[in-house]
Amino acid sequence: MKTFKQIFIAAIPLILLGGCAKDLTKLNNDPKNPTSISYEALFTRGQQQLANLLTTADYNLNPFNFFEQYWQETTYLNESQYDIFYRGIPGTDWDMLYLNVLENLIQADSLAKIQVTDASQLANVHAQIDITEVTAFYYLITTYGNIPYTDAFNVINQAFPKYDDAETVYKDLLTRLTSDIAALNDGADGIGSADQIYGGDVDSWIKFANSLALRMGITIADADDALAKQTVEAAAPNVFTSNDDNANYIYLSSPPYVNPIYNFFILSARQQDFVGCTTFISQLQSNDDPRLPLYFTTATNSSGANLGYIGVDPGKAGGYSGHSAPAPEIYTADFRGVFMSYAETQFYLAEAAERGYSVGGTAESFYKEGVEASILEWGGTQADADAYYAQSTVNYATASSDWKEKIGTQMWIALYNRAWDAWVESRRLDYPVFPAPDQAVSGFPVRFTYPVTETNVNSDNYQDAAQAIGGDDVTTKLFWDKF
Repeated sequence: MKTFKQIFIAAIPLILLGGCAKDLTKLNNDPKNPTSISYEALFTRGQQQLANLLTTADYNLNPFNFFEQYWQETTYLNESQYDIFYRGIPGTDWDMLYLNVLENLIQADSLAKIQVTDASQLANVHAQIDITEVTAFYYLITTYGNIPYTDAFNVINQAFPKYDDAETVYKDLLTRLTSDIAALNDGADGIGSADQIYGGDVDSWIKFANSLALRMGITIADADDALAKQTVEAAAPNVFTSNDDNANYIYLSSPPYVNPIYNFFILSARQQDFVGCTTFISQLQSNDDPRLPLYFTTATNSSGANLGYIGVDPGKAGGYSGHSAPAPEIYTADFRGVFMSYAETQFYLAEAAERGYSVGGTAESFYKEGVEASILEWGGTQADADAYYAQSTVNYATASSDWKEKIGTQMWIALYNRAWDAWVESRRLDYPVFPAPDQAVSGFPVRFTYPVTETNVNSDNYQDAAQAIGGDDVTTKLFWDKF
């Protein structure tokens, strides 16, 4: 990849210059910058960068709130109309995942082998780092398809990495995850306070890793049912058991370690660029969803009068005034980022039960638990959840749709503010069915195209990858997205 090659080439003059020096070593000592770094710092940085990328509302990085028609842009309509090229989003996210996330994690793992002297702790540290790497690769594969994997971080020997088959990589990630789960030992220390999700708690990581395995198994159910069944049934007994287990990334109340939505809305003054989309608000209104006031504000007119909940149609311009906006809690500085939630594990288990997997419950019981968990996670009450579920249009036994639509719709609602994850699920389940945005530049995007830098610098490998997946287009379905 270009970026790795550039870094290496840029370092060559410095290496050569150092070779000519006799006694200039003191000039290399910068008193303001450390000459060494801890593996913990690199892990924290990699974990934070992944959390930020999944959480941010910045349309230069994360257009998925518009794909999933949670939000609508008020002024800049590109992403709402499926245009991911205007801001170069595919290249930016590719670099973020490879350089800002994975490069930090890989270096952290390498340093941990030197800096952690206790073998039992090192096993836990490696597993926790590797689980995070697997998570990052999961997003790369489900976003792009075939990707550089075996050659990706071997820039000295392979400056132009080949692309590996996505399904092959995915299966290797599952093997890695299985090994990580087996290696985790709650009798030893882990990565400690460098972990901003669980503080290094090993038992929590065991639940998270199994929940991730559950997700990854379900994701490939239409492509490899046997492997999905094996993966899901192995993970199911050890996944999250309540909202207390949620993999929430902890942001702070003051910069720089704040929620990136706060950073974008408040510090960058972009708050009025977004309002609710009619598609989502109408869905919430149709069943008197108790999450509606937790997700959005009511609209007001110029005199301040309350107009109720009003969205803007997808792809169309609409002013901030007179429309519902994202609820202020979402853009408070310390609002959570979420890697995984208990609610989503319940929807995965409901689907697994429908597919005939042995997961210790019925589709209806898991679905009901997922609906209730989402409402409680967002601050609703048990009474709210009971009243919502009692409606015939929500109750699993009476809702007039097949299981994919029932689960897909409720998963979509529960994954609000986690639109990247919602994008995976809506592609996989084919629900909800979204109306085409006004002036859409393409059909619904089911993948990102490869970065322009890859087409220019790593062109031979890029061409092979594009041909292998069926064309480098936003409408090319990936291996796991069968229907």
